[in-house]
Amino acid sequence: MQQPWSSTRAILTGGALAGLLDIIFAISFAGYNGLPPQRLLQVVASGALGQAAFTGGMPAAAFGLACHFALSFGWMALFFIAARRLPALARKPLPAAVAYGLLVFFAMRLVVLPLSAFPRPVTFNAFSWGMDMLSHVLLFALPIVWATRKAQQPSKA
Repeated sequence: MQQPWSSTRAILTGGALAGLLDIIFAISFAGYNGLPPQRLLQVVASGALGQAAFTGGMPAAAFGLACHFALSFGWMALFFIAARRLPALARKPLPAAVAYGLLVFFAMRLVVLPLSAFPRPVTFNAFSWGMDMLSHVLLFALPIVWATRKAQQPSKA
C-alpha cells in the first residue's frame, strides 16, 4: 500500500532536492565562468552580510550555503501551502513548474536581492538569465511540484 507523503516529508524532500540541484547548477555555471565555489557561496551570503561576506572566508561561504537551503525550504513550503489551498496548482507538473520557477526567479532578482544587503546592482545578461530561468524551472521548481504531488496523491491500496 502506497500512502501519500506527510507534509513534513514533502517539504523536507522537495526543499532539499530543489536546493541541492539548484546549488549544483549554480556552482557549475559559476565555475564555467571562472568563479570558484567558495566565492559563489559568499555571493549568496552577501544578501545577508553585504560586502563583509567577501572577506569572511569559509564561514561566510558556509553561511551562504545555509541561507540558500533556508530559502529553498521556504519556497517549497510556500508552494506546498498554496497547493493545499488550490490543489489544481500541482495537477499539471510542467506548467506548474514553469510558472513557479519563473515566479521564484523574478521574485529573487527583482524583489529579494534589491531589498537585501546584496552589494551589487542586479544586472541583465540574456544568456545567464536564460540559463538561470531554465534552472529555476527544471532543477528547482519541478522537484518542489513533484514533492507536493507526492503528498497530495490519494492512497493506493
